[in-house]
Amino acid sequence: MYDPVQLRTFLTVAQTLSFTQAAGRLGVRQSTVSQHVRRLEEATGRPLFLRDTHSVELTEDGEALLGFARTILEAHERAAAYFTGTRLRGRLRFGASEDFVLTRLPEILEGFRHEHPEVDLELSVELSGTLHERLDAGRLDLVLAKRRGPGDERGRLVWRDRMVWIGAEGLRVDPDRPVPLIVFPPPGITRARALEVLEREGRGWRIACTSGSLSGLVAAARAGLGVMAHTRGLIPPGLVRVAGLPDLGSVEFALLRGGRSSPEAEALASAILSGADRLTRPA
Repeated sequence: MYDPVQLRTFLTVAQTLSFTQAAGRLGVRQSTVSQHVRRLEEATGRPLFLRDTHSVELTEDGEALLGFARTILEAHERAAAYFTGTRLRGRLRFGASEDFVLTRLPEILEGFRHEHPEVDLELSVELSGTLHERLDAGRLDLVLAKRRGPGDERGRLVWRDRMVWIGAEGLRVDPDRPVPLIVFPPPGITRARALEVLEREGRGWRIACTSGSLSGLVAAARAGLGVMAHTRGLIPPGLVRVAGLPDLGSVEFALLRGGRSSPEAEALASAILSGADRLTRPA
């Protein structure tokens, strides 16, 4: 009833919220993406997306299909791997951004390890800026991290979202005083974005807390020490959006491969792309 090719297209649109970006990631024409979604909507008998010339959003039925689509595709891939008899083996150095510490990325990695037990997976969790540097230096094979900013089109787009200011519930930022910031240390991409937009708007700021771990930043924010710039879809429990501050724009997360291409890296990349909707859900 549900074509795996159409389901993969549906997941890609849901992850990028863009028919154009989905087409680029899948290597097909935008008309093909539209056709796949239309046929899937005909098969389900329900609209899956609300779309106009400016935005794409999942409907309630589209949200419900996410889990089913992922389960179907995972079963399809397991069957294909079983009957082709291919077994991957070797060392794979994978780096993930701190942003995904509190998400279900571990579930994706656990599934990969189950499917490919002979792959020695080495995981590094760092700031996105640090991961870019380590990848460029040849010290990582595959990275899941923020893109550096507008114009950076490296890697395969996994997910796009807005960035927002967050803090403890009830926190108010005094417009006449410097904004108290909770930030990662350099070369944090989120840190750079926060400082850039505040300075562009002429808003004063001060560093209230610096931590190299997301857990440290979240603890400081929950204590009411200040505000932090964060991805809208990954807001940790106990924190809420804070109004009255400049717009932070959007952020893109991408999979980037190093100079050494390998079937192990491609297999993990496929697993992450297939399960990317889980990256926006808390563990």
